[in-house]
Amino acid sequence: MILACGMSAIGQETLTPSLSKLEALANQATPPEVREAAAFQADGTVRPIFFDALDWEGKPTRVFAWIGFPAGASKEKPAPGIVLVHGGGGTAFKDWVKEWNEQGFAAISIAVEGQTEQKGQSGAKWQRHEHGGPARSGTYSDFTKPLEDQWMYHAVADTILANNLLRSLPEVDPAKVGIMGVSWGGVITSTVIGIDQRFAFAIPTYGCGGLHKAASHYSKHLANNPLYPILWDPNLRLEKATMPVLWLSWTGDPHFPMDSLAASHEKVSGVSVFALVPKMNHGHGPARKRSESYAFAKSVVQDGKPWCVPESTKIDGGALTAVFNSTKALDSATLISTTGTGDTLKRQWIETAAVLKQENGKWIATATVPPGTTACFMNVSSSKLVATSDYLEP
Repeated sequence: MILACGMSAIGQETLTPSLSKLEALANQATPPEVREAAAFQADGTVRPIFFDALDWEGKPTRVFAWIGFPAGASKEKPAPGIVLVHGGGGTAFKDWVKEWNEQGFAAISIAVEGQTEQKGQSGAKWQRHEHGGPARSGTYSDFTKPLEDQWMYHAVADTILANNLLRSLPEVDPAKVGIMGVSWGGVITSTVIGIDQRFAFAIPTYGCGGLHKAASHYSKHLANNPLYPILWDPNLRLEKATMPVLWLSWTGDPHFPMDSLAASHEKVSGVSVFALVPKMNHGHGPARKRSESYAFAKSVVQDGKPWCVPESTKIDGGALTAVFNSTKALDSATLISTTGTGDTLKRQWIETAAVLKQENGKWIATATVPPGTTACFMNVSSSKLVATSDYLEP
């Protein structure tokens, strides 16, 4: 593969067949073969497995995962499902599966770097297994390798295969399987939903596309990577995502700036909403502890749409007005704004109490926008749940 700064130098003839293989995975009904994970023990209804994945450097690979079902799930009463994708430093988390099972969802949590949930040795956080695929190499740092040997290629394929597996099980409703990914898992989720449109909903947490333009460390890492902007940027295919999408994050995220998140949000063809939680912090723990992901998923599989959707967000006469359609009663509204520029992590964000009222079945939140505001949005809450308007840059 010859690399230079343009599609012509890499060659469309090189990329198209390989991407077609990923798309083919999303169009097949045959699930991957499941194998016993003998070194691990089941925990109630949650059990460890390996499933067959794509060849890497000419050798077959397998993916380690935990899979579990909610109480009462059966062929006669199939449950909704979710594919869970970890971020950097993570793995297939058994407890993450349990948490979704308790919410009524079948779940599969996969390890996308050839690792297990056993602690590693010699400085490694997690132990690799003998049939593991590639580990992540920096920020798309393996772009000079053949496409089918790159980590993101395998991470996307592993996620699609997990979807194929979960959808094939009699205890799962194949029309109600979603996906959630945290950090790098959010990047994978953003990439996968532009390739596999079968997901009923998606929850990219922190991670998004457009990272070569991000006002963060990602743009520096990708400055000399010609492949990302023409192949791996999720924004290239997000218009194919027709399922409801929740972008779960916060303004202080150190990796994925708000303007990058907003750009990905705008690319989605389906209903695309934010939940921007103040002081959320970055990590698997904060993402899993928040209730927004569960509320969003439940509302989509039960009602076909998110529980709260902004109808309009506009600034007029120095005031921001956001109109929401919500199936839950709202109890407060807050304008969040900044007068800063550059990386949204480094800006000061100001919270201003907003006026919230209900008219004709809609919720209307209004607040005065501080002079010099460079970005703002409205948050509304229902008990501990946060829902967010569109993100504006006046």
